Amino acid sequence: MTVATSALAAAAPAAWRRYDELVDPAGGHPWRELMATLLRGAGVGVGAIAPLVDWLWDEQPRANLWRGQIPGMVALARELAARGVRVAVLSNSEGRLAELLAEIGLADVFAAVIDSGRIGIEKPDRRIFDHTLAVLGATRPGIHIGDSWPADIAGALGAGWRAIWFGRRAHAVADPRVAIAHDAAEVRAVLAGWLDG
Repeated sequence: MTVATSALAAAAPAAWRRYDELVDPAGGHPWRELMATLLRGAGVGVGAIAPLVDWLWDEQPRANLWRGQIPGMVALARELAARGVRVAVLSNSEGRLAELLAEIGLADVFAAVIDSGRIGIEKPDRRIFDHTLAVLGATRPGIHIGDSWPADIAGALGAGWRAIWFGRRAHAVADPRVAIAHDAAEVRAVLAGWLDG
């Protein structure tokens, strides 16, 4: 079966909205429903969706489907690390994120890789944020950058962190603990104010 990349790209916003609707405040990663919504929106027939989602779930730990780098974010992580800022990845992933980062040459950028598939706790559960601080040896809450309001931003706020809501779905909110950024330059500007202020 072949699905056009353009069809997947067109279906992605609705799939991510569905993901956000299903994130459980107590923790939970509705990965399968994300994939099913994405495939359905890209025109895959109903009978083929469940087997494809199962196949993708099996392939994810081996091949990691989320390999694309966000332009400018790796360079920003390197800049921060060079300044002495402890930069970590905190992800609802499937347990092999550290191996993926090593495979694509990015493992050295991060002081820690916190993978929900490894530790058995998922965002927005505050315990994954607390675990991240403990691994980093941090004595105060951090700043989390994420694109899912319920998993990333609400989770960070619930753990006492500040947050940068990142990406196309981000919009202004009336909370001084939350900044909005649509690209790496905007993230850099927010961090410059927060870290140096």
